[in-house]
Amino acid sequence: MAARKPYEPPVQSVAGQIVDAVLMLVLVVFTLYLPLLFKLAGGGTTVTETANPTWDALGQNPAMAGQWEKLGFTPEKAASIIGTRFDYSFNWTAVALTAIIIVAYFVFMFRYSDREYREVIAEHFDDPPKA
Repeated sequence: MAARKPYEPPVQSVAGQIVDAVLMLVLVVFTLYLPLLFKLAGGGTTVTETANPTWDALGQNPAMAGQWEKLGFTPEKAASIIGTRFDYSFNWTAVALTAIIIVAYFVFMFRYSDREYREVIAEHFDDPPKA
């Protein structure tokens, strides 16, 4: 029985590596910017209006009020910031769909790379040929 040739991964050119890196960068920026572009980022906010804003009415203790004042905020200016509440709700269907897509991606990648995986595993773990 002939000795098995060691696995050699495919060689990619420098130009191919640069194209891959630029493509990945573009895809990451596009993926992060797309929700902002379509106004899908965040579930929105709710604003609590305070008729006569004081630090006490805004729920700020003296230490917190002191920090706001060090930053140059008055109760009137800080009221819109303090009164804004973000909506952190999410859709379970979207979470499930995301999980399914991620699992499907990994299954696809594993099956697509099956031959290379088998060659590497055989090279490292199969019994060496007997002389």
